[in-house]
Amino acid sequence: MNHLIVELSKYLLIVMMICYVFCNFYYFSKKTERGRNYVVNLQIFFMLFIHFLGFLILYLNTEDMLMLLFYAMQLAFFVAYLFIYPEIYRRVNRQLVVNSALLMAVGLIMQTRLEGKLAFRQLVLILVAAAASLLIPLVISHGEQVLYRCTWLYGIAGILALSLVFAGGDVEYGAKLSIKIGGISLQLSEFAKITYVFFVAGMLQKSRSFGRVFLTSAVAAVHVLLLVLSKDLGAALIFYVAYVLIIYVATEKLRYVAAGVGMGIAASVAAYQLFGHVQVRVAAWIDPWADVTGSGWQIAQSLFAVGSGKWLGSGLYQGMPYKIPVPSKDFIFSAVAEEMGAIFAIGMILVCLGTLISFLWISTWMKQVFLKIVAFGLAAVYGVQVFLNIGGVLKLLPSTGITLPFVSYGGSSVLSTFILFGVMQGLYIMKQKEDEKVE
Repeated sequence: MNHLIVELSKYLLIVMMICYVFCNFYYFSKKTERGRNYVVNLQIFFMLFIHFLGFLILYLNTEDMLMLLFYAMQLAFFVAYLFIYPEIYRRVNRQLVVNSALLMAVGLIMQTRLEGKLAFRQLVLILVAAAASLLIPLVISHGEQVLYRCTWLYGIAGILALSLVFAGGDVEYGAKLSIKIGGISLQLSEFAKITYVFFVAGMLQKSRSFGRVFLTSAVAAVHVLLLVLSKDLGAALIFYVAYVLIIYVATEKLRYVAAGVGMGIAASVAAYQLFGHVQVRVAAWIDPWADVTGSGWQIAQSLFAVGSGKWLGSGLYQGMPYKIPVPSKDFIFSAVAEEMGAIFAIGMILVCLGTLISFLWISTWMKQVFLKIVAFGLAAVYGVQVFLNIGGVLKLLPSTGITLPFVSYGGSSVLSTFILFGVMQGLYIMKQKEDEKVE
């Protein structure tokens, strides 16, 4: 009987994800608040059903009563997050709330399947991050006149944070990624990418002249250089690509994009020549089978996992995602694709795409240049990060060690993503208040 329930649940998970994704895009066709709320309520149902089915399968496979307690703890959080949070902020974008909840739910399901202790720590990190970022929308929506005045403070804070990591960071996988402060390991680049966007927006709000762009580019280059010297090339790529996109949107001048692309290519060639671990990753990307038991092991196992899952997935506890190196962090997408299937994994990508579209919509709605650039910059950071993670997993580009927002394990990643979403919610609330005044 258990086997039959597990098998049926596998297909139900896919059906629920398809329904969720349909609602995710159907939402954009609704012109009224009532219509949008109806669609979001459907999404909440599908999201909670996916979460329930995932833990039902986990429990039936393990028959561990602690699994039910862990599920109850998560359910309590999601109910509070989905229903109480919108009551605190009445004008909040509920679709962004439920999208983030779905991604967290999928991450917790897969991390519980991989390693229960790690999943529990992730839930604690989510609770702490949600509480710590609770006031972000309030600060953003009421701080319009103050935020843009701190331009150089954002730039200095970002450079200091990255300098700390460069000077005394812990080395992981050949790069200085984090630093311990009071016994807590923090990946400061996760937070610097937010201050970085605020800095660029502050610099470009009043003038987009060549001199202004040059000065902004010089400070941005210091950020990227510090990341390169720390060998955190994945984060450096996020900063760089996001900056090129912001500059183009702010100035509408293709020559800046051409210069940025040219410099990016030159920097990539230089990084390849200077850093041995970059050469290893590029070689593994080009032909992982040439050294499948060595440098190509990670990407080869990732491709095996995705391929073996096929469209419908092998089912939770029916695959071997633990053979993928770092499955809870960089390669969690591979684990999801193997056991939940390619259809489910594509659904995750589409949820991220729907989130990105919402971010871009918020950017277009902003009237003030500073806020418009902030919204677009954070959208660019989010979109590039998702692309780099999934692209590296699927061998579309070399692995960069970037996490998948809200899905991968990691306290700094979770907290910075909550802050990013909080900023976007604050901007959305601000716009809603402006529209109500006009009406």
